[in-house]
Amino acid sequence: MAKTGVFDSDPMVIAKVTEFKKELQKLFTIIVDDDDYPIHTLDQTIHTLSALKGLKMNKRSLSFKLRQTLSSCPDEFKCPLSKELMRDPVILATGQTYDRLFIQKWLKAGNRTCPLTQQVLSHTILTPNLLVREMISQWCKSRGFESPDPVHYVNEEGITEADRDHFLSLLEKMSLALPEQKHAARELRLLTKRMPSFRALFGESIDAIPQLLNPLSASKSGSGIHPDLQEDVITTLLNLSIHDNNKKLVAETPMVIPLLMEALRSGTIEIRTNAAAALFTLSALDSNKALIGKSGAIKPLIDLLEEGNPLAMKDVASAIFTLCFLHENRGRAVRDGVVKVIMKKIANNVLVDELLAILAIVSTHQRAVEEMGELGTVPCLLRIMRESICERNKENCIAILHVICFYDRTKWKAMREEENSYGTISKLARDGTSRAKRKANGILERLNRGVNLTHTA
Repeated sequence: MAKTGVFDSDPMVIAKVTEFKKELQKLFTIIVDDDDYPIHTLDQTIHTLSALKGLKMNKRSLSFKLRQTLSSCPDEFKCPLSKELMRDPVILATGQTYDRLFIQKWLKAGNRTCPLTQQVLSHTILTPNLLVREMISQWCKSRGFESPDPVHYVNEEGITEADRDHFLSLLEKMSLALPEQKHAARELRLLTKRMPSFRALFGESIDAIPQLLNPLSASKSGSGIHPDLQEDVITTLLNLSIHDNNKKLVAETPMVIPLLMEALRSGTIEIRTNAAAALFTLSALDSNKALIGKSGAIKPLIDLLEEGNPLAMKDVASAIFTLCFLHENRGRAVRDGVVKVIMKKIANNVLVDELLAILAIVSTHQRAVEEMGELGTVPCLLRIMRESICERNKENCIAILHVICFYDRTKWKAMREEENSYGTISKLARDGTSRAKRKANGILERLNRGVNLTHTA
């Protein structure tokens, strides 16, 4: 009896269809763009189209009888979540067996309990259940079906078991000699950049990130690490932090933030830029904002901002801005000198848009307002409002001036003079964004009330 491909409609086939489509895209581009394309290009196109048609037809050929046979398989071969024959059985921390694809979906949804027992998981490592896999294989063979091949099994994100084995071997190399470390780090960097699925793999094992960081944590100082190796590891951390499900895991791995801080202080400019970008990406979570702020990472970010390298400025400013959404971090940033650094950059017309946004968010801190007064911020902001065509910048300027107006009466004179000479605040009260109008009108009312009180006196 001929064996029927029961898994012909599985993700493996879908991946093959995608591969054929990409091949067709290339062939069509050659045919359309090159008038002198070789004749074998047409033959290859026809062959690829034929193969694609065969796959599509094969996907639909699974008979009703075959489906009935599969549905009647022993319960121990069925995944408790999908209620279908398991393709890649794995054991959860509680000892229960599930199909890898479905238990991964469960874990990626944020669940940290066993679906069957409701026990809290001590870890999320999935161990292949080789015994059940072999039993399923024998059951399939006895009925004339091809059993699922775990080496070619593809999950929803395109990862095969072979990919997973390769991933683990790369992590093991991070504990070997420098040449092996450099090779493994470069490959992990490229894989996590190109394939979101490889980013997700780091969430499957509590040891994966510590293994990645082993070459950096083994050295007491970044200066003792090969720059290429440090750059690849830090960039891989950045790639990992892009994956939403990794943000908490990455930030809460004890050595991550200290190593990012070390990279900010002592790395090449590329390393420092990527470390700042990683902190920015991680700070999307409020819990991470608090963790990063408490660690002292804001100070090296401000130092790098003051240094003013064009490559790093935007990432650094983005990181500081996002971290300052947390009230406690505003105080830390002010204590670490952010106002002085920002005012110096704005006066030199550097990254004005981004730095005004940071200044607006820290202006709720009393000490920040005091420093702005000492640094001559008011005339600078009034000039930007008068000259800028950017509504966002005007809005941030008037928001800062609104706070200063309420905290520091000594700055009213400069605002009145600006208003008398140019009508800058009135123009914004009339033509600005809704928020800018509110702030501008608030300042004008305050200034007018002050004038009236003086006249009454």
